Amino acid sequence: MTPAPPSETPAGSPIPAVAAPAVTPASASAAGPAPTGAAPADRRRWFALAIVMTAAFMDLVDVTIVNIAIPSIQGSIGASFSAIQWITAGYALAFAAGLITGGRLGDIYGRKRLFLIGIGGFTVASALCGFAASPDILVASRILQGATAALMVPQVLSIVHTTFPAHERGKVFGLFGAIVGLGAVMGPLLGALLTEWNLFGLEWRPIFLINLPVGIAGLILGHKFITESKAPRALRLDLPGVALVTLALLALIYPLIRGRELDWPVWGYVSMACSLGVLAVFVAYEKAKTRRDGSPLVELSLFRVKSFAAGIAVQLTFGIFTGIFFMVWTLYMQIGLGWSALRAGVTGIPFSIAVSVAAGLSVQKLVPRFGRKVLQAGALTMAVGMLLYIFEARHFGADITSWQMALPLVVMGLGMGLIVAPLTDAVLSEVPKEHAGSASGLINTTGQTGNAFGIGLVSVVFFGLVDDKVEAARGAQSAVPTAYAEAFQNAMGWVVGVMVVIFLLMFALPKKTARDEGGPDAPTGAGDAGDVPGGFDVPGTPATPGATGGEKEAALTV
Repeated sequence: MTPAPPSETPAGSPIPAVAAPAVTPASASAAGPAPTGAAPADRRRWFALAIVMTAAFMDLVDVTIVNIAIPSIQGSIGASFSAIQWITAGYALAFAAGLITGGRLGDIYGRKRLFLIGIGGFTVASALCGFAASPDILVASRILQGATAALMVPQVLSIVHTTFPAHERGKVFGLFGAIVGLGAVMGPLLGALLTEWNLFGLEWRPIFLINLPVGIAGLILGHKFITESKAPRALRLDLPGVALVTLALLALIYPLIRGRELDWPVWGYVSMACSLGVLAVFVAYEKAKTRRDGSPLVELSLFRVKSFAAGIAVQLTFGIFTGIFFMVWTLYMQIGLGWSALRAGVTGIPFSIAVSVAAGLSVQKLVPRFGRKVLQAGALTMAVGMLLYIFEARHFGADITSWQMALPLVVMGLGMGLIVAPLTDAVLSEVPKEHAGSASGLINTTGQTGNAFGIGLVSVVFFGLVDDKVEAARGAQSAVPTAYAEAFQNAMGWVVGVMVVIFLLMFALPKKTARDEGGPDAPTGAGDAGDVPGGFDVPGTPATPGATGGEKEAALTV
């Protein structure tokens, strides 16, 4: 499989990546022509494709649209900084906790059924977000959105896989990649426009309400055109495993987000320490469940593969970066510098273009030749871009312009593009094929978990310093730009450290994958897309359903 250039992201969001396979003569030969004498393909499959693509587009836009509207939300309903963190982290946490289980529910009870339940729930949750009258209701609604997205999103690639014959999938995934890439770019700009336009005096609320007509249409048309399918052998659910890992994450992230406002109480430190104990219980339970019925939530044997264990650490750490950077960046531009949502959204365009260009070069030219070194170069390039950003923020202060931000953003974007496109293939390259589904689901979940954890760390690396600076100035409004600029520089210093950690962890990845050594038709460790729990992945985590029996699949991340 030779991925085409991924479409990448814009300002204010975790980076979605979409890689679709190029259809080469070899792959066409492997897939083969349509079987002679086979029953004609159902024309409804193209309607089904449009429906699931629309759902993917809706989910991606909803993720990327929120950060750009945070200042408007804060001013409109009086949301505290911790509530703002939960509006984004709550979605990521619920999504991460439910991804693998959502995929298995579709395998067991039917992918169409779970897709319709998911898109219906997502639409209802969007309405609740749009009409939320208080921060608490908005946070709860966002958590519900994340949970319902975890039912909807994993079914998308499985539906495509079971709906289209092998010889059509290259074209389908290429189209899919273009649409989802468009969603990544559209999110922040659409969010900025809807917020600036203040339609019907609703301020930020249309960023959620726009999902209602789309979701209702998807629900009606999906019921009519999507064909039901189930896995021939579906693994059993591991709800206790989900409960344990969710409890461990909450015990860690909740005190991080609430601690600053509560003056860091003792119970917060106790909770964070206890999260390690809950995680240990989870590991012990998963080992026991593996012995009992062979269907754990997490296949722990995967961590014996050095490259996979290191890759999961890279994915987690990269998620931490996205969680910190995109929230801090938005707040710095809109509250610290006083920019409009539209100006902040447009400022991120050079970043998006740079990611797209570098991602295309990475997967097509650089990684096949230089392997792991390309990803490491990406981490160092991102660190250089962040250091440049710190210098400019310090040098220009509150007078910095969008044009002056363009250079560090382009450097950062080039570095990110070198990483996001080939990362998952490198992580999965040595994973046994029979565990590819579990591995892909775990990669996605880990990225979302890191994102939620990074958002929690914003209290430590950003908001705490803002509070100290404003308090030192005795609450003077004139101190706000300086406080935000210095806090932004502090947070960027942290993410430079994160990128150094990522660079070091990448030494455990294979120098070159089997595909890099043997060309586009070399075997990979990834499995059949239809067997991938959470095969349609989410913010910042490239997923890789791979090739089985010569069939070329795509990597899709939202």
